[in-house]
Amino acid sequence: MVVLLAAGMLAFLGHQQLFSRFLCTPLTVECPSEGSPQGDSPGAAAAASEELFFLQSTAEQLRQTAQQQKEQILTDQETIRELTTKLSQCENGLELSFQDSPAVWGDHRQDTMGDLPWDSPAMIQELEEAVRVLKDRIDKIEDIPARINASSTSAPMATQETVHSKMEELEEQILSKILALEKERLSITNNREVQQQEVEKELDALQNRVSELEHGQSSTFNPPAAFKVSIPVRNNYMYARMKKSLPELYAFTISMWLKSKGPAAVGTPFSYSVPGQANELVLLVWGNNPMELIINDKVTQLPMTLKDGTWHHICITWITRDGIWSAYQDGEARGGSDNLASWHPIKAHGVMILGQEQDTLGGRFDATQAFVGEISQFNLWDHILTPAEIVGLANCTRHLQGNVLQWDEKLVEVHGGAAKWSFNICEDRMKA
Repeated sequence: MVVLLAAGMLAFLGHQQLFSRFLCTPLTVECPSEGSPQGDSPGAAAAASEELFFLQSTAEQLRQTAQQQKEQILTDQETIRELTTKLSQCENGLELSFQDSPAVWGDHRQDTMGDLPWDSPAMIQELEEAVRVLKDRIDKIEDIPARINASSTSAPMATQETVHSKMEELEEQILSKILALEKERLSITNNREVQQQEVEKELDALQNRVSELEHGQSSTFNPPAAFKVSIPVRNNYMYARMKKSLPELYAFTISMWLKSKGPAAVGTPFSYSVPGQANELVLLVWGNNPMELIINDKVTQLPMTLKDGTWHHICITWITRDGIWSAYQDGEARGGSDNLASWHPIKAHGVMILGQEQDTLGGRFDATQAFVGEISQFNLWDHILTPAEIVGLANCTRHLQGNVLQWDEKLVEVHGGAAKWSFNICEDRMKA
């Protein structure tokens, strides 16, 4: 009977399988709940980053568990080999107990398995019990890979699918939130521009009405050129605009009366922009720098100053041939030179603004470059006036109107709180 049990054990061990798969223990992956705020607050991106870090940590734990289970399998395989060796030794010992003669062992030999003789019923029962225990242990060891492999193939797959699904939902929610915020931003910007235009219109109407009530006069000046534009404070929304545009010019003369509110208030008395060129023609005082004339982004400094807070007559001439220019203050020639935007004609169909510097066509003003003070008698010709004509304009002995732009109440519109006031520069100078 012992021989049959030993033979059965050999047959069982002869068909044993050695497993080389990784053993994985499924871990519960807690994904973010669907009720959690993932795109409805400014911290949505931070929450998504924390969840991604959690998933990476879980994957690292799974890898370490697989490595530990692999080492456990190698240990169990070594145990199986040791048990197989011991079982073979037991089988060989049983066969020798029935085949060897007393001459080999003697009448009083000791059994290596214990004090009982090999052929006694108690010894056979003990061997049967040992074989049964070994068989049970081998069955349990062989059953471990099957259970672990089954769980390691199903649980990780389910976990990966869940994580992937959650990541896709997060991406969709974040994208939809970004699109909604962009639409809201555009809507707010458009509403703000509309509101600003409405406010400017209301300010213009109120300012004109206040002027009428204070002076008891209509909006029509007599004569039409007897007015001035007042810009009382520095900002980026008070200005005057000439309703007429310019034709293409190969020469010009600009004449105007200016009174700045202080040393730092000269800013930009006028600017002319065209499509594609915001600085087509600009008169500018920037900070503590001298006055500058800009034509097509080419700059020259003018030897004039308007920082004493009194009225001054300004006249500038220019011709495209060789870019020759001259500057006059109060009828006196202050300087001139050449090579200022040579052979470049002043382009047509632009916008002429008084009191603000344009960064785009007709807008995008900068408060730091705004003119603060009063402007009157702005006229523009398409040719160069003679020095005698310029002196006559400065001392009020000649009254000339520009043949391109004229100083006329109907041709000048004010915006943002700038106002038109009845004013005659020559009468004012005579009183002074």
